[in-house]
Amino acid sequence: MTWIVLIFAGVFEMLGVNAINVYTHNRTIKALFGILLFFGISFICLSIAMNTIAMSTAYAVWTGIGAAGGAILGMLFYDEPKNFPRIFFISLIIGSAVGLKAIS
Repeated sequence: MTWIVLIFAGVFEMLGVNAINVYTHNRTIKALFGILLFFGISFICLSIAMNTIAMSTAYAVWTGIGAAGGAILGMLFYDEPKNFPRIFFISLIIGSAVGLKAIS
């Protein structure tokens, strides 16, 4: 169950990064509220997960999901490059997060 909470933390971090992008292009209160909401939920979920998962593992998985997810969102919705090296290294980030789960 704790790993699911950690995955939610990473997903909300990814949504928070996306909300920052929206806010930089469209400075509205709604976008600012999205940043605060998504990162707030992300930090709460991360702190819950860190009660049973080691801090180093939880933080690495959390940032990995956020980084890989942000890059994937950028490729899907913001016309960022979709070349092989980029996809390869995103896959390495995801594989590393899975590997940390496997050895924990």
